[in-house]
Amino acid sequence: MELVFSRLEQQNPSPKPELDAPNPYCFLVSVVLSAQATDKSVNAATASLYKKVKTPEQMLALGRDGLIGYIKAIGLYNSKADHILALSKKLIEEFNSEIPQTREELMSLPGVGRKTANVVLNAVFGQPTMPVDTHLLRVCPKTGIASGSTPEEVELSLLERVPKKYLLNAHHWLLLHGRYTCTARSPKCGNCIISDLCLFNSKNRQG
Repeated sequence: MELVFSRLEQQNPSPKPELDAPNPYCFLVSVVLSAQATDKSVNAATASLYKKVKTPEQMLALGRDGLIGYIKAIGLYNSKADHILALSKKLIEEFNSEIPQTREELMSLPGVGRKTANVVLNAVFGQPTMPVDTHLLRVCPKTGIASGSTPEEVELSLLERVPKKYLLNAHHWLLLHGRYTCTARSPKCGNCIISDLCLFNSKNRQG
């Protein structure tokens, strides 16, 4: 694990989220929008939205039809619009329009599950959480970096196994690795910096 993450760190010392957002509230909105959608499609939709909307109050003033006008190119836009308006209302009424800093409070917001809460805690508040998306759920058991067949199982396995000094950036490195190198259809094993440590490659060599 030390070798895996030291190499990932050397390759990308300061990984950053690929969602573009001007403040924590907008980042939360973007993460909600990114469910079953690419960061690229979310950024394309929100570039114009965030010129007009930067607070929960402005989002409510925009309204459902107004919001859908910006996000219609994103999958599940109807339910996502409902969640965003509902979470904006709750932020105003219960959190003084501020983003809460605990997983439990974040998960009390409509449309915010464990993964979304972990992403916000990590990217906005610098907490060493381990958001597990489809990339980590696929890549980590395949490579042997973690065990488990559900997001929470993989999350807990990673939290146990990843050396503490790498925890803050670990999920960024693994997400980017799954997105660009260890891809689902055609993994680029020849360009992989951890291929010699990979369980999948080890099984292939033995086979």
